[in-house]
Amino acid sequence: MKRDYYTYPAIFYYDEDGISIEFPDLPGCCPCGKTEDEAFKNATEALGVHLFGMELDGDEIPAPTPYRDIHPEDGGVVTTVRVYMPSIRLAKVNRSVTRTITLPAWLNAAAMERNVNFSQVLQDALKQQLHLQ
Repeated sequence: MKRDYYTYPAIFYYDEDGISIEFPDLPGCCPCGKTEDEAFKNATEALGVHLFGMELDGDEIPAPTPYRDIHPEDGGVVTTVRVYMPSIRLAKVNRSVTRTITLPAWLNAAAMERNVNFSQVLQDALKQQLHLQ
């Protein structure tokens, strides 16, 4: 069952050119930021997208490592990053995609003359065709 919230430890490494972030339990999830605010924002977004990808792939989502077992390299600061997954899932499902269509020139001209919103018409027609609301 998919969880609504995930909370993972993250290690923030502060350098002159910004902050790099590592999630010990999620290899490959390595966001960064120039400021602390940007780093936390990027860490939260990266964590959500990474976990969403794991959910889609059917991968087992690991339990977070206890803080007492995390030993960062010199200068690393251990903190918590929490993500609310329903908003991540909804954003990924409702994102727009670009499709290329072909139609007769006369039909295109008539629609353009009447300022038809092609995207809306196609969405409405697809919903009707697929019996969706």
